[in-house]
Amino acid sequence: MSKAIGKPFPRDFLWGGATAANQIEGAWNEDGRGPAAGDYAIYLTKEERSKVNGEMYRDVTADQMARIDANPEKYNLAKRRGVDFYHHYKEDIKLMAEMGFSVFRMSISWSRIYPNGDDAQPNEKGLQFYDDVFDELHKYGIEPLVTLDHFDVPVHLIKKYNGFASRETIDYFAKYCETVFKRYKGKVKYWLTFNEINCVLTNPYACSGVMLKDQSERTYELVYNVSHNQFVASAKAVILAHKIDPAYKVGCMLCRLENYAASTKPEDVLQTVFEDHFNFFYTDVQSTGEYPYYMKRFFKEHNITINSQPEDAAILKEGAVDYISISYYMSYVAQYKNQENVEPTGSLVAVIKNPNLQMSEAGWPIDSVGFRIALNRIYDRYKKPIFIAENGLGSTDSPLADGRVLDNDRINYMKEHVEQMREAIEDGVDVFGYAWWGPMDLISSGTSEISKRYGMIGVDADNQGNGTYNRFKKKSFYYYKKLIASMGADTANDISDDFEI
Repeated sequence: MSKAIGKPFPRDFLWGGATAANQIEGAWNEDGRGPAAGDYAIYLTKEERSKVNGEMYRDVTADQMARIDANPEKYNLAKRRGVDFYHHYKEDIKLMAEMGFSVFRMSISWSRIYPNGDDAQPNEKGLQFYDDVFDELHKYGIEPLVTLDHFDVPVHLIKKYNGFASRETIDYFAKYCETVFKRYKGKVKYWLTFNEINCVLTNPYACSGVMLKDQSERTYELVYNVSHNQFVASAKAVILAHKIDPAYKVGCMLCRLENYAASTKPEDVLQTVFEDHFNFFYTDVQSTGEYPYYMKRFFKEHNITINSQPEDAAILKEGAVDYISISYYMSYVAQYKNQENVEPTGSLVAVIKNPNLQMSEAGWPIDSVGFRIALNRIYDRYKKPIFIAENGLGSTDSPLADGRVLDNDRINYMKEHVEQMREAIEDGVDVFGYAWWGPMDLISSGTSEISKRYGMIGVDADNQGNGTYNRFKKKSFYYYKKLIASMGADTANDISDDFEI
């Protein structure tokens, strides 16, 4: 279905990598930055995670936050240190340029601009930092693509308003957006509003700053009202962006959960329809500006009332996004749930294993053909340009004695997915860019570990924060460099193991 040497991608196709401020920047309390959601994510070992039945800051309570504030040195708060991009950005951008990047998907830390979220004036040192980053990117001809909120709600807004559970947070988000849209006019063209907005189903704290008193509070009525507030906030951002600079392009982002029926039973196929509904609901609203028909029954049967205001319908319609972006890592298998009220899975870990697919070291199914399927389905549904905001493979690197990392698993994953993306473009899908998740090693969003590495640029650091934080090149660095130089035509894995690190 694909060839190692194939047709080049379009000349204006954007190649690059993707990161999030809360996973790379560090400097969490420097130059006026205020605390944000990720600063309370605690790293736990795999054994510790198994004891608490999940990821460590999926739900955060006020008591937990107070314990961390009172004794922060007791906890491994990995996102507070990130990989020190704040002080290494020039070096990191130079390495990206060496690979041939034409785009760098990054995010702005909201609390670096407005430390509390509701401040009267923005923090000039924070604004200047991103000025410097954008200038450095443009120095090498790299286009920044900027996420406005990548799991990064200021803690003050969480404590005072419960994040996007409150409509007040919509207005503070709009003020922050207006500030950066005006400040970076001429420096940034592409924007995203919320990262993986559908992840609120499983992680309301990280995704939207909702702090629960106890687990029972995480109801469907809560998460879908939070989603509504974020829809309105996103739409207001789009409207503001177009008003401030008509050249701005603003997109949404979906964690795409491609799924297959567990069997040829009609009920299993029906379940895939339901799963798509719950997944595409988010892009349906943000792309069309309207709530889709299929959620009405779900809301009715679960006694969900959306606290919409009279003006919201017009705002959603006017604030429809210009393009769709997605993260894609794997596919899923769906099996009919024998119950009257079908409910969304919302899982980010495959429960039913697909015997036709290989598994990554992390236990994620590797499905490059599913990537092509996803791109075709999304374009068929929306007919809007698509940007690949995340695609990547996390694995534990095993350096040789001399420090070289022969990460052929990462190369092969990239090779297969780029080849299938090329096929999707040949199918007629309008894909205008590809960003590999984690051009450098970074802190994992869900587990706060660095040992599950994604980067083509290595970072000398471990899960406890030990290390020099020096950067070095892996074999995949040279592979991606060659692939980009050929505009995606040469995907052959023929990189020599004898390379400089």
